[in-house]
Amino acid sequence: MEVMQVLHMNKGAGETSYATNSTVQSNIISTAKPVTEEAILDIFNNVLPESVGIADLGCSSGPNTLLVVSEILDVIYAKWQQLGRPCSPEFRVYLNDLIGNDFNNVFGSLPAFYNKLKEEKGSEFGPCFISGVPGSFYGRVFPSKSLHFVHSSSSLHWLSQVPPDLESKDGRGSWNKGKIYISKTSPDCVLEAYSSQFQKDWSVFLKSRAEEIVGGGRMVLSFMGRRSTDPRSKEGCYQWELLARALMSMVSEGLIEEKKVDSFDAPYYAPSPEEVKFGIYKEGSFILDRLEMFEIDWDGGDGDNYDATPTSSTLSNGARVAKTIRAVVESMLASHFGGDVMDGLFQRYGEMVGDHLAKTRAKYINLVISLVRKV
Repeated sequence: MEVMQVLHMNKGAGETSYATNSTVQSNIISTAKPVTEEAILDIFNNVLPESVGIADLGCSSGPNTLLVVSEILDVIYAKWQQLGRPCSPEFRVYLNDLIGNDFNNVFGSLPAFYNKLKEEKGSEFGPCFISGVPGSFYGRVFPSKSLHFVHSSSSLHWLSQVPPDLESKDGRGSWNKGKIYISKTSPDCVLEAYSSQFQKDWSVFLKSRAEEIVGGGRMVLSFMGRRSTDPRSKEGCYQWELLARALMSMVSEGLIEEKKVDSFDAPYYAPSPEEVKFGIYKEGSFILDRLEMFEIDWDGGDGDNYDATPTSSTLSNGARVAKTIRAVVESMLASHFGGDVMDGLFQRYGEMVGDHLAKTRAKYINLVISLVRKV
């Protein structure tokens, strides 16, 4: 599977689109907002550039895309006003994602966004130039020393490729039969393959951004992770375990070939804080300012009102989780298994998730890190 060709969030604004089913990602952005604001203010305590370069990596499409941009611009503009500057700097905002991203959806919303900026901030704000930059962030995307602040949310858990060492070299096939990601039954070689691929990608990412960010510039990155040092822990992989079970239930009914399941592996990795830190220190271009962990409900709902009693509500929560996951991974699954089985697959998955939520309070672990480019 060519990840860069097939991975994209579901397009448009329909029932299964990412724009309609991205509440979890919105909650992650909101949770990380204080870290983002702190990092931005730290930059402009030390330097007041006339032109500010900002990049959002893995921008996707839908309401979250320009929400992030708006919040970043608000913080910078408020800082300028606090300093009594006569006018704001020029803003260069780069929205980056893979080539399959629905950039047309983003571009279509820009006129209204520009009008809102003008209405709220007046003629002294900007100018602001927003452009789309398709391509993988596992490599150079922007000119040297062109960026002051880089943001990325819910993207860096995606690998540049499926780890290459998941099949035996003696013809016995997959080391991870019946699974599509790490699980409690995965052999050590599967864990090592995923961890190794993450470290390679993480190093390339950091090295690439080091070329593009000015000295003293900042990055705030949030992505799925885990607290445990064991990649087999439920908090890092159980959503994939349930999806594999849904696929295998379709295998048992002859709807999908078992070899199709065995040959699919998710290009995903939820690292531990220790793995993230190791990569930062080894690459050497950035100072780790903050690393925090947050819990996010699987269904994007209010965890304070959680009720483990099996009800129609928990079952609908399962369907809601299934829609969220479908909006993110359907492009990969459909290219491998065929689009005609997607409705049935995610119906089964939603039922399994609903059963799981009726028994336990399921949460993702999200890592938020703030990095400073060494001068």
